[in-house]
Amino acid sequence: MLKKVRIVLGIVVLLLAAFGLITKNFVAQPIMMVGLSAFILVGGIDELKKGNKRRGYMNIFLCVFVIAVLVQSFIK
Repeated sequence: MLKKVRIVLGIVVLLLAAFGLITKNFVAQPIMMVGLSAFILVGGIDELKKGNKRRGYMNIFLCVFVIAVLVQSFIK
């Protein structure tokens, strides 16, 4: 289940990044960042379920960091 979610989120993030690079229109970048943080969060949950606590918690911390950067960019 989580593997399918990771694949879908990865494809969405990749398509949004390609759209921004090809068209030079970065309107979708915040949506891409939300998708990226969700991708990292799902990866962290998957790693915790596998028993890799260090990698799982690191991914969850990285997800929170990406969301904090996103919120900071909205404030400015």
